[in-house]
Amino acid sequence: MTDLLCKLFVTDHQNTSDPRVRQRYGTMVSIVGIVLNLLLAAGKFTAGLLFGAISIQADAVNNLSDAGSQIISLVSFRIAARPADRAHPFGHARIEYVASMIVSFIILIVGWELLSESFSKVLHPVTTKFSWVSVAVLAVSVLAKLWLFLFNRKVGKKIDSSVMRATATDSLSDAGATLAVLIATLIYKFTGLDIDAYMGILVALLILWGGVKILNETKNSILGEGPSQETVAEIQSVVNQYEGVLGVHDLVVHNYGPGRIMASLHAEVDGKVDIFKSHDMIDQIERRLRTQCGIEATIHMDPIVTDDPLVDHLHALALESVHQIDQRLKIHDFRIVPGHTHTNLIFDVQAPFELSMSDEELRRALSEKIQAAEPQCFAVVTVDRS
Repeated sequence: MTDLLCKLFVTDHQNTSDPRVRQRYGTMVSIVGIVLNLLLAAGKFTAGLLFGAISIQADAVNNLSDAGSQIISLVSFRIAARPADRAHPFGHARIEYVASMIVSFIILIVGWELLSESFSKVLHPVTTKFSWVSVAVLAVSVLAKLWLFLFNRKVGKKIDSSVMRATATDSLSDAGATLAVLIATLIYKFTGLDIDAYMGILVALLILWGGVKILNETKNSILGEGPSQETVAEIQSVVNQYEGVLGVHDLVVHNYGPGRIMASLHAEVDGKVDIFKSHDMIDQIERRLRTQCGIEATIHMDPIVTDDPLVDHLHALALESVHQIDQRLKIHDFRIVPGHTHTNLIFDVQAPFELSMSDEELRRALSEKIQAAEPQCFAVVTVDRS
């Protein structure tokens, strides 16, 4: 069903890196969500009012808020598709993160209102009337919300959309909440036990939980997350295919929204190779990252010494020293500055954020180990956390 809708309503649907194609996907998904949620809200409001079921009315309000969220998504996709301009040189794709946060706030407000209303009914009970019409409306709603969950999740993965992932999470929690209301309705029918208000509370808590989860995920995107392992592996795979690259380090990835990834890295090359040849290779790598991976990369070229016995010996000493401290440590940008009285070993140490030692403690420990092995050598260390 999802594939059929994509083929029918999204022109050039396979070219998901094109902002215009992403907008078409967003428009299609948003319109489907708006129409379906409005139909569900109308059905539940009618059933809830006719038979005095607060939990069904609460679920209807939730569907109404979902329709509003889809409208926000629709607007965000239109803005995200705008090209870069002087005020926004990296484009407008991050507006999707803002839209996701707005959706999460709407969900939280609705959840709180429903929680308050359900508590009120616990304190002041109102008789609920059973109807198979209500059961049918709720059953259809559960199936519709499960389909919306699968629909948004699949398209969200296809175009890497945080708004659709948020909507998918919301749809799944809605399906669970509506299922709880359906169970309460059937329990009342066959046992006479009216737990409608308590199920209303459960529905509200599920809605609040979904809102908090979306808010947390969106907060991480706005603050800036580390690149995914897949993105790092993809960049390293492309760069390492070139024989002239002897090592890669200081990789930094900035995500300005789907399809707006900027990266910078250092590529080590043999210092004896003609600089124009190495520079041409770096240009080729940058071009390939842009065309093949959709990543705008800036690569700094680091010439290194590859055939000096003294440099090789001291490099091995530095590497052994860092591994004695922690096997996860790596070194790069290694060079030596010989002098009459001592030799400086200048290098960077790549350390994980989880390493318990402070930068100063790590520098001191390395200096002690290197001087213990080579008293005339001093370590000048820069620590990179990654």
